[in-house]
Amino acid sequence: VLIYLFHRYQYPPMHPLWYQALGLTMICLGTMSMVGNGIVVYIFLCTKNLRTPSNILVVNLAFSDFCMMFSMAPTMVLNCFYETWTLGPFMCELYGMLGSLFGCTSIWSMVMIAFDRYTVIVKGITAKPMTIGGALLRLMFVWVHALLWTLFPFFGWNRYVPEGNLTACGTDYLTKDWHHRSYLIFYGFFVYFVPLILIIYAYYFIVRAVSVHEKQMREQAKKMNVATLRSGDQSGTSAEIKLAKVALMTISLWFLAWTPYLVILAPFDSACPDISGSTPRRGMFPTTQYKRPTCFGSSIFSKISSLVHSHPKFRQALDKKFPSLVCGTVESDSYGYYKGL
Repeated sequence: VLIYLFHRYQYPPMHPLWYQALGLTMICLGTMSMVGNGIVVYIFLCTKNLRTPSNILVVNLAFSDFCMMFSMAPTMVLNCFYETWTLGPFMCELYGMLGSLFGCTSIWSMVMIAFDRYTVIVKGITAKPMTIGGALLRLMFVWVHALLWTLFPFFGWNRYVPEGNLTACGTDYLTKDWHHRSYLIFYGFFVYFVPLILIIYAYYFIVRAVSVHEKQMREQAKKMNVATLRSGDQSGTSAEIKLAKVALMTISLWFLAWTPYLVILAPFDSACPDISGSTPRRGMFPTTQYKRPTCFGSSIFSKISSLVHSHPKFRQALDKKFPSLVCGTVESDSYGYYKGL
């Protein structure tokens, strides 16, 4: 902690307006995340026909995102009001632990959702359907994997300390010895690069499979002298273009949301001190940025593409319980035919 205090106070004090803006941002992000993800969890728990193995993965993602903002947003808003960390060393470690736990869980939940869609769309009827037990095993892997990376700093491999402008806590990225930096290297590899590669792999083959399917349907329609084989298809945009946009947005939002925090954690050597986001103001933005996926980034986009487009029953349940939140008509479902792929 003394290292971080010395590092922080070698820079001029930040203008109070920065703390106010950060606090207001966290209030908005926290409210959006808790309301949005809370609605997703509530609808699934109260709608029996939505309790499928695939949807269990989505509920876990929503639950993890909800817990992240529930445990972190109020604390960060309080510290922004006082312009420093006020809750002591134990709460700092707990804050850093919960952020790491729920962040890792959300990331790997997205991987499981992507590969579930990969199995359904790419392998089709030749694949063995996922059961409730299979979904629970996947969730067990996600939580145990996240818990391991969360607990390592408690046993001496790195540590949780105040970061940025001292309104949040996270892993120690300022200490430059190999013992601390090795944790950041392995953490970044297994929690960022491996999931990112797996998601790109899954969406690549999903888009390719849909493209092949669409080509076959167009050729068959041409032989039958009809415009399309799908009734009610009034959209001029092909299915592969729509799904390609979903894949591109998911991967892009993932990259934009998590990369800034990875950069600040990256084990740069002492020859590049400024790149690591060492100034309090520069270190403030990544700690806020990685919380955004819980609201409108890659996580919420994954929920939208998985629930609204692939599961029309979710729209029906949402219309029944929260009709003011449904856009357009419930009957319209431009992606409904994917369920038959």
